[in-house]
Amino acid sequence: MFDSQMALLSTLMAGVASEVGLDPGNSEAWERARQALETTRKKEPELASVIDARDAAALGTIVAQWASGARQLPEQDREVLKRAMKAFRKSLKITVLDAESSIAGGPMSGGRRSAILGITPPSRYPREVWQELARQGRLIDAKHGIYELPPE
Repeated sequence: MFDSQMALLSTLMAGVASEVGLDPGNSEAWERARQALETTRKKEPELASVIDARDAAALGTIVAQWASGARQLPEQDREVLKRAMKAFRKSLKITVLDAESSIAGGPMSGGRRSAILGITPPSRYPREVWQELARQGRLIDAKHGIYELPPE
């Protein structure tokens, strides 16, 4: 089941596009796409018409434009990415503050700055969300599941 609050519509549509590219008559894939689009049908009329028409070539074109940046991601995806970025920043801030509060040891010491640059992102968002943010340059993939904010 597609979770419109946490998952990316563009990722689901890319999967559907690859499935219907091999078999344009794959009604199960088209139905998954139709169900996922229900919450944003009015905001994405072009995508809705492509899904309703079961036009595999047009869906492939839209997905390719999303991947290349030639077309803006669906509004739903932009909102998910915005919330994920906010959650990442908050989680990083809390991690750094926690490390700084325990580095120096004593309550009368001056303390030190934390050297933490990256964290494992909040698990409530799927990996595809973090990969998309890294692809857009809003995060840096430091490998092994660790992401960093880019230098300012």
